[in-house]
Amino acid sequence: MTAGHSPRPLPAGLDTEIVIVGGGLSGTLAAILLGRRGYHVTLIDRHEIVPREFRVEKIAGDQIDKMRRIGLLESLSAKASPFSEIINLRKGRLLDRTRELHYGIFYDDLVGTMRAELPKTVQFIAGRVGALEANRDRQRVSIVGQGDITAQLLVLATGMGDILRRDLGIDRRFVHRRQSMTFGFNLKPVGASSFAHQALTYYGEGTSDGIDYLSLFPAGGTTRANLFVFREPDDPFVKAVRERPRDALVRNLPGLVETFGDFEVTDRVSSWLTDITVAENCKRDGAVLIGDAYQTSCPAAGTGVSRLLTDIERLCMFHVPQWMGSPGIGAEKIAAFYNDPVKQAMDAYGLQQADFRRSLTIDSGLRWQARRQVHFSKRRILNEIDRISPNLAAVLRRLKRSGAEAAT
Repeated sequence: MTAGHSPRPLPAGLDTEIVIVGGGLSGTLAAILLGRRGYHVTLIDRHEIVPREFRVEKIAGDQIDKMRRIGLLESLSAKASPFSEIINLRKGRLLDRTRELHYGIFYDDLVGTMRAELPKTVQFIAGRVGALEANRDRQRVSIVGQGDITAQLLVLATGMGDILRRDLGIDRRFVHRRQSMTFGFNLKPVGASSFAHQALTYYGEGTSDGIDYLSLFPAGGTTRANLFVFREPDDPFVKAVRERPRDALVRNLPGLVETFGDFEVTDRVSSWLTDITVAENCKRDGAVLIGDAYQTSCPAAGTGVSRLLTDIERLCMFHVPQWMGSPGIGAEKIAAFYNDPVKQAMDAYGLQQADFRRSLTIDSGLRWQARRQVHFSKRRILNEIDRISPNLAAVLRRLKRSGAEAAT
């Protein structure tokens, strides 16, 4: 992957072959893969240097495999904080231990690291896009104060923003409004030089607290906290987390301090309210949506980066080479990407996991009470098997992981 293809001749009358609007993680990765294949790519983002934003902060599981497959894991691992064991707790008791490689990294560091990998075939423009036009043969992107860029293909990687999609007549359907809230903040130990564990996950006590889990892990030279809850923005608990995060955590997660160590919050609490949406009327000439621009994910489910990487792999390594082999980028070509069975399976899995995490956390019906009991009991049983026979436990975990991958 890293060697790349020879640059292709630029079509007459166009400024670039592919213009990507949005230079976050999805847009940057798409630009890298397409640029390495020799396409002339223009990547546009309003930020020349990525600001600190509360987005993706952890890479794990199939995401590591996909980053390795597209040739970018080495760059990621050089900047990120690796950790290989997570202590998982619920109701003050050990649930199990997660033993697999993870990387903690702040979003701006992640995107900045990826932007450093942009090949010479990619032109980066810092600017605000004011308008879009798309048709079968020519796409036009108007940059405020900088003129227009014309291209064969337009890729929208604009996250959850609506304005530019509306220029193309693309709508979004709400699957679940105010699906979840996520909080992020940094911790430091009190009364000790370090915490008792490098990484820890503490699951909510019951349906009434609305807490899915608290994830503590290393990133950027500090200990990072990500808290995932299913609460409304005006809930008193949400206000308490923003104003007095330590008190809110200690009160709702008894045993946290005893297991992890006492702590104080060292910075402002960031928060993110997630709506689950899917783009509609998007099978149109000339333009394609990837990542959150097409479908959003529940942060608690941890499927957002997996979906993003699936979009990028399928688009850049399979569909774009087919599209560019013949004139025009008509709606029928664009539809092939959205109808891709690999993409559709991953999109469906993302929606299913969003529903699962919410119901597992706050659904008080008898069915979900029983399912919750089974879910956590199975994890404790597997942990006991791990204590007695680590090899057997490893086999069972591989079978479980294979089943989840097969579902996608």
